[in-house]
Amino acid sequence: MTGNHHTLALALFCVFVLVTLAITTWVGRERRGSPEEFYAGGRLFSPMENGFAIAGDYMSAASFLGVTGLIALYGYDGILYTVGFLVAWLVVLFLVAELVRNCGRFTLADVLVTRLRERPVRIATGASSVTVSVLYLVAQMVGAGGLMTLLLGGTGERARAWTVVGVGVLMVVYITLGGMRAATWIQIVKAVLLLGGTVALTVLVLLRFHGDLSALLTTAAGRSGHGQAFLAPGLKYGGGWTDRLDFVSLGLALVLGTAGLPHILSRFYTVPTARAARRSVVWAIGLIGGFYLMTIVLGFGAAALLGSDAVRAAGPSGNNAVPLLALDLGGGAGSTGGTVLFAVVAAVAFATILAVVAGITLASSASVAHDLYRTLSRRARTPRSEVAVARLAAAGTGAVAIGLGLLAQDLNVAFLVGLAFAVAASANLPVLLYTLFWRRFTTRGAVWSVYGGLVPAVVLVVLSPVVSGGPGAIFPGADFALFPLENPGLVSVPLGFLAGWLGTVTSTEPADAGGHAETEVRSLTGAGAA
Repeated sequence: MTGNHHTLALALFCVFVLVTLAITTWVGRERRGSPEEFYAGGRLFSPMENGFAIAGDYMSAASFLGVTGLIALYGYDGILYTVGFLVAWLVVLFLVAELVRNCGRFTLADVLVTRLRERPVRIATGASSVTVSVLYLVAQMVGAGGLMTLLLGGTGERARAWTVVGVGVLMVVYITLGGMRAATWIQIVKAVLLLGGTVALTVLVLLRFHGDLSALLTTAAGRSGHGQAFLAPGLKYGGGWTDRLDFVSLGLALVLGTAGLPHILSRFYTVPTARAARRSVVWAIGLIGGFYLMTIVLGFGAAALLGSDAVRAAGPSGNNAVPLLALDLGGGAGSTGGTVLFAVVAAVAFATILAVVAGITLASSASVAHDLYRTLSRRARTPRSEVAVARLAAAGTGAVAIGLGLLAQDLNVAFLVGLAFAVAASANLPVLLYTLFWRRFTTRGAVWSVYGGLVPAVVLVVLSPVVSGGPGAIFPGADFALFPLENPGLVSVPLGFLAGWLGTVTSTEPADAGGHAETEVRSLTGAGAA
């Protein structure tokens, strides 16, 4: 796109940024400065509003850009991401949502300290939550950089770098000005836009093939370069034993990781009751399920209409498949219709990134201020000072995410999110389940569980082919890949559970049966819930 089409695309692209800034400014005028307002939006959202916000928080750049790109490149094996992302919500619905709302206030640590010693637990879970949040943020930064590069006509690394910096600055502005209430309304608006845009693109793809799904799949297989193997398992994960174990590791991380994501857990505190939290999840499952069904059509549509080689040429990770598909469906490059549809999809994708980034940044800053600062600071702590620290933490988190996002620009965003899910499933989920359901669980077990999952997960990622040892790695010129799998979940998730058990059985402190009984009553009945 050149000339007037570039101007039109950029103008449409900027509208959403202005609208979200207006929402943030409007909401920011109503804030009271209390932790409950900043972290939980005053707990005033209805189940439907929170369900849309959860969907907006969860349907990230990994879903809209990354998963669709993986399906366009790898066919059937790309669909495995959609299955993992969706099935994970059954774990959230039946094991987490209602219990967490009854036991906690703002963070994961609030659930644990109902029966465990506060200081070591808050330090451990605060560190793990920040780590997961930063990994998740990197994926969104990578998606934003690739999107802006495509929007500006492939102007290279400089455009990508400035986009990553811009997204980081915007997310800090959103959180520091508006807190959870601003993040929630941005996520609701984004969910509506994303679902509307996805429905429109899906209808256009199906119309191009006259509603014949068989013709769509056949054409996609023919233009993929892999023939019928494109529609069968094994194109990406069917090689040697390493690929097969990577598939199992990825599935384990996706299914279990959602229940340990800090920005998802924090959404259950924005509703007034546990029943509302459960109903929020039901709303979210319906919205997310419909969305992922449509991404399958879009992925195969990109392969059929563009060809896998064209998708790969626009970026080896496939992150640009949806914008390129929109350009083709609207009439192709150089046409007004193609430019308008491309710009709308780019704006929706950017909205997706900003909304998710806002939620993650808020969860990370809450962990820093409410858990780490609250525990480590020797100064007198007031609600106002805690909120001020949270705003500073948002800026620090943004700076770290910008730096890492600049390093990982060539990796698929869905794959990067898979790493964040693996760390969440390894460090956060074991300690949460043990606290809620194991009577003998002790503080030592909790600390060992968090670090026993967090440290191996991070170390294995650093020593994996993702970071070094190949042309697609973060550091392609180095080779210290000692761990053969790209996703650490197969090893780190069991280690998290094992460390929690080992720490408990070797602990000299007696198990607090009364504390477990109190937690159990509170989690099931809501007695004493904030």
